[in-house]
Amino acid sequence: MRTLLSALATVIALCAPAQAQSDYPNKPVKIINDSAPGSATDVATRLMAERLSQVWGQQTIVENRPGAGGSIAVRAASESAPDGYTLYVGAASTFTALKGAPGVAPNLPIELPRDFAPIGFITQQPMFLAVSPQLGVKSLPELIELAKKKPGELSYATTGRGRITHLTMEMVQVRAGIKLQMIPYTGGPHASMADLATGRVHIVIEGYSGLAGSLSSGTVKGIAVSSPERLPEFKDLPAVAETLPGFVAGGWNVLLAPIGTPDAIVSKVSADLKKALDDPTLKGKYASLGAYLRPMTPAQVIAFAQEQQKTWRPIAEKVAAEMAQPK
Repeated sequence: MRTLLSALATVIALCAPAQAQSDYPNKPVKIINDSAPGSATDVATRLMAERLSQVWGQQTIVENRPGAGGSIAVRAASESAPDGYTLYVGAASTFTALKGAPGVAPNLPIELPRDFAPIGFITQQPMFLAVSPQLGVKSLPELIELAKKKPGELSYATTGRGRITHLTMEMVQVRAGIKLQMIPYTGGPHASMADLATGRVHIVIEGYSGLAGSLSSGTVKGIAVSSPERLPEFKDLPAVAETLPGFVAGGWNVLLAPIGTPDAIVSKVSADLKKALDDPTLKGKYASLGAYLRPMTPAQVIAFAQEQQKTWRPIAEKVAAEMAQPK
C-alpha cells in the first residue's frame, strides 16, 4: 500500500507542471510596467496585453507603476507571487539605470537571470528627436550648430533622470560635441508638451507613440530618428546617423516573470507571446507607432539585455559620475 501511494505521489508530481501549463491562465493576468500612461512603453504594453487577452480568453490587465526611475515597478513585480498571474514589462531604462548614482534605488539596474525569469521580447523603439517650433531650427545639423553657439543654454525633456531617453541624449552630446541641459519629467512625454509649445524647453526625445499627437498637431517638430537608417513609415525624417555616422539608440521592452515562476508557465507564456505578436494587424499597429517586433527566446532575451548593458555602461557611468560631483 505504501509503495502504491508513493508511486501515485510521483505520478502526480510529474503531471503537475503539465497541468499548470495546460490550465494556465484560468483567471485574469496582471502586467506591471514602470511607465506613465501614454508613454511608448505603456502603449506597446497595452497593445500586447490586448492581443494576449484574445489568445488566452482571459482578461490581461496593465498596471502602471511609474516613479523612482522604475524601482517601484521592479519591487512590486519581483515581490509578486511567482505563479504566472503577475508579469512585468522591463524597459531598457531599468537595465541601464545609473548604478550607484545619488538617488538611484539599490534594486536598479536589474540583471537577468538574477532578478527575473525572461519570457520574450516585445518591441524595439527608435527614439524620435523633436524640437519646439519656437527654437527656429529645422534639422539636426542646425540644432547642433545652435547648441555650439549656446553651450548649456538649450534644454531637453526626458522621461526621467537615467532613463534611456536621458542616456540617448547624452550620447548625442558626446558624439556632436555639444552641451545641453537635461530637464526630467516624471509624468511621461505628455507632461513636457506645454513647455515645448511655449519654448520653455527646447528639445524632446521619446518613442514615436509618446509624441505622435504633438507631432501631428505641430506642437513639436520632428528632426531625426535614432534608427540605423530612415524608417519606411517615416521616410521624410532623417536618421541621426546621417549627421552622426554609426549612431544607433532606442528603447525596448521585454516580458519577464518573478523568480520562481514554474518553467512550464514561463514556456507557455513565451509561446503565447510569440503567437500574439505574430498577428499581422498588431504588427501594423506597432509599425505605425515607430515600434518594431523582434521575437526572441528567453535565452536570447538574456543575451540581448547583457549586450545592451555593455553598450550603455560607459554613458551611464559618465552620467553617474557627473551626478556625484558636488554642485
